[in-house]
Amino acid sequence: MKKTGSNDDATKPDRKTVERNRRIHMKGLCFKLASLIPNLQNIKPSRDMVSQQDKLDYATRYITQLRERIEKLKRKKEQVAVSLGTGSCNMIDGTGNGSWLPVVDLRDLGSSIEVILISGLQKNFMYEVTCILQEEGAEVVSSSFYTVGDKIFHTVHAQPKISRIGVETSRVWQRLQELKN
Repeated sequence: MKKTGSNDDATKPDRKTVERNRRIHMKGLCFKLASLIPNLQNIKPSRDMVSQQDKLDYATRYITQLRERIEKLKRKKEQVAVSLGTGSCNMIDGTGNGSWLPVVDLRDLGSSIEVILISGLQKNFMYEVTCILQEEGAEVVSSSFYTVGDKIFHTVHAQPKISRIGVETSRVWQRLQELKN
C-alpha cells in the first residue's frame, strides 16, 4: 500500500525529473569529452552534425590510438635506455668502459641545424663540434647540456651565417662522424 501525503514524497523528485537531470548531466559529460578530443573540437554544430554515438566511437578510437602510441614510446624509451647503458652488448669493443662514445646525431630542421652529442666525462667534444659548425658556415644560436651518470648530453642549435647560401649538412655530418675516430 502506498502512503499519500508523506514528507518523503514532497521532497523526492519524480522519475521524469530524475531522468531529465540525468540526460542533462550525460549531455554535459559528452560535450566535455568532445572538447578534449582534437578533431571533434573543430566541428561546428550547425554545419557538421555528428551524433553522440559517433562522438563516443571517435573518442574510443582516439584513446586506443593514444594507448598504442604510449606503449610504442615506452618501448622506444627502453631501447634508448638499453643502448645508452653500460652493458657490454652495446659496446664496440665489449670492454664496458664507454668506448662507444661519443655519439653524434645531426638533424636538418630546414632553416637551422640541431646537433646532439653524447660524450663521456673524461673527453668533451663540444669545442670541436662548435669549430666544425663555424668552419662550415653556421653560427651557434643556442647550446645546452645535462649530465646523467658518466655521460654528458649536449644539444646545439645552429643556423647559417648567410641564409641564402646555407650550410652543407652532409659535409658537417661527415666531419662530425670523424670525431668518433
